[in-house]
Amino acid sequence: MIKLTMLSSAEKVKGQGVASAYRELVNLVSEHLSDKFDLSINTFRKSDITHYHTVDFHFYLSTFFKKKRGVRVGYVHFLPETLEGSLKLPKIARAVFYKYLISFYNRMDQIVVVNSSFIPKLEQHGVASEKIHYIPNFVSKKTFYPMKNEAKQEVRKKYHIDSDKFVVLGVGQVQHRKGVLDFIEVARALPEIEFVWAGGFSFGKITAGYAELKEIYDNPPENVKFIGIVDRTEMNACFNMADVFFMPSYNELFPMAILEAMSADVPVLVRDLDLYKDILTGYYDSATDNQGFIQKLRELKEDHSAYNKLVQMARSGAEYYSEERLTRIWDEFYHQLVKE
Repeated sequence: MIKLTMLSSAEKVKGQGVASAYRELVNLVSEHLSDKFDLSINTFRKSDITHYHTVDFHFYLSTFFKKKRGVRVGYVHFLPETLEGSLKLPKIARAVFYKYLISFYNRMDQIVVVNSSFIPKLEQHGVASEKIHYIPNFVSKKTFYPMKNEAKQEVRKKYHIDSDKFVVLGVGQVQHRKGVLDFIEVARALPEIEFVWAGGFSFGKITAGYAELKEIYDNPPENVKFIGIVDRTEMNACFNMADVFFMPSYNELFPMAILEAMSADVPVLVRDLDLYKDILTGYYDSATDNQGFIQKLRELKEDHSAYNKLVQMARSGAEYYSEERLTRIWDEFYHQLVKE
């Protein structure tokens, strides 16, 4: 049996996708590969493989004990450029952290990225290409799935949303990078549609643009609800109360929320970004600006044929990024590391 240790502090901060990706992988190994892997969480025992999910400093120090760690695998959920616009840090602190982040990745024997478009960016930061592997995120159908209409209506009642409203859901930390201001502008142009944002200020006042965003968060337009950070156990219900998942982010890696929406049969509308094209083409619709978003949402509300087509695309995406498929990929990847 292979001794696999996972190190992560992701779940200490609620409302971030890194924690969701970590929890899905832990559950996958525990439920489907327990006969092959002896899994330990946040221990420093002697292992065949140590999988680093977060970049904590004490985890960094542990990398110097190579014999005890075995093969050191780093999970890349963000790069320096993807953090721009997320946190408000002094220039010196930001430069030091970015240098530390790349140093952490270089300490790894193998690197896993969740989006293939970030392989060349890691190479530009000096990470050797031969040790970078692409394995996408996934979600379990046990956690995210379509609910019956009666259950959906109960969720709407909980959040004081009329049963006949067309509902657009946004998910993520309240940050400029997530396109929250665009979400609000689009909502103002579509007063007949209800807009809901699930997420909050996971990093408090060090969030970039906190004062401006907090003012909007506390005083949204009449057709916008900010429901705060929602526990992951309740997020399936949030997706199911929505007609469309709308993500106007400017920068992402591989958002768990998109997979969660697709798994719940909720159609997806995102900003037209190159990073989605390698991983999600055929499973979503997109626009380049707010006028485009407004036009797309109006069409989805009024054209049942267009709406149903996008639902089918979401279902296809959920099938491709299924837990079953990713179980085989992770099983093969871990075993190959031990063979080498």
